[in-house]
Amino acid sequence: MNKVLFAITALLLFHSSSTAQIAVKGDMVYTMAGDPIENGVVLLRNGKIERVGRFDVPSGYEVIEAAVVTPGLIDAHTVVGLAGYLNQPEDQDQVERSAPMQPELRAIDAYNPREALVTWVRGFGVTTIHTGHGPGVLVSGQTMIVKTVGNDVQEAVINPAAMVAVTLGNGARASSGSPGTRSKMIAMLRSELIKAQNYTGEDARDLRVEAFKAVLDGEMRMLVTVERAHDILTTLRLAEEFGIDIVLDSASEAYLVTDQIKAAGVSVITHPTMARHGGERANATFEAASILRGADIPFALQSGFEAYVPKTRVILFEAGVAAANGLSFDEALASITIDAARLLGVEDQIGSLEVGKDADIALYDGDPFEYTTHAIGVIINGKLESTEVR
Repeated sequence: MNKVLFAITALLLFHSSSTAQIAVKGDMVYTMAGDPIENGVVLLRNGKIERVGRFDVPSGYEVIEAAVVTPGLIDAHTVVGLAGYLNQPEDQDQVERSAPMQPELRAIDAYNPREALVTWVRGFGVTTIHTGHGPGVLVSGQTMIVKTVGNDVQEAVINPAAMVAVTLGNGARASSGSPGTRSKMIAMLRSELIKAQNYTGEDARDLRVEAFKAVLDGEMRMLVTVERAHDILTTLRLAEEFGIDIVLDSASEAYLVTDQIKAAGVSVITHPTMARHGGERANATFEAASILRGADIPFALQSGFEAYVPKTRVILFEAGVAAANGLSFDEALASITIDAARLLGVEDQIGSLEVGKDADIALYDGDPFEYTTHAIGVIINGKLESTEVR
């Protein structure tokens, strides 16, 4: 029996097992916490990583084998779980267009853990996503960090209120009404932030103001989807004015203003490597990730959000193309594992194969960035999860 067939058979057998002790063996284990381990072993117990290295498997462990073992992949920005894969109106909850500014909208109230796209991306090794309200209006709502598992969002959530999603530029321009210009967008944001500075909550509660106050108090960050260089600089000025922690999203012209971004100490969730180069992304480059790496700017990759089915790109493929355009293999893998975890502030829990962290693991039958490679299994919290779309 060849290794791939053996691994798949072992996974199927394991899926029906209730054991809490698992040994994952890989021809190559990428821990993202040090050098790769040839013929490595990762021991899992009760949903956590117990030991990592090169050693004989102790007795009492169920064994799973794969050619390549990596941490579970992390998609740093998507709308999966709010956007449905069939593009049906009843499954499209990522943008509320009744008003230009609604930071009080919570992702946890709209996320559907049973959405087929959640299972679909898990089938490529994605175990965690930063998802929620997406671009399309000035302030669309909040985002959350969640694992791609469970029938109840409470089973999956890591951070229910991670960031407030803002769009600047053409994507926030109202088809009619306000805001119609960039100046109006910034004026509206500034006005709400000033209200939040003066908010006490002693009278009637205001959920909108409270969301902005959470940003001012550092309880949530502001995720700003922006493309053009001059809009990026406007965003940096606004962040400095109010002392708020921002993350630049997409930022296709970030390579034109790397010095300013680095000086501001801001991280970037760069656009999908293969995103279409049109409109405000006309000056995008396949080398965006490698340029940010060269400038020593913290970044992660994302799958993004698409208007057509299946509504999302695959973060694994985006990283693979980034590896063909300036990033090394390790840098590309880091951008969808440990670097993404650091950017999202969850590196103590996920992102690398280290003792004490969650047992989130992706198993492959070859080089993960080769198109013909398969993800033969995904383990989340120490449990093998189905990769079949429900």
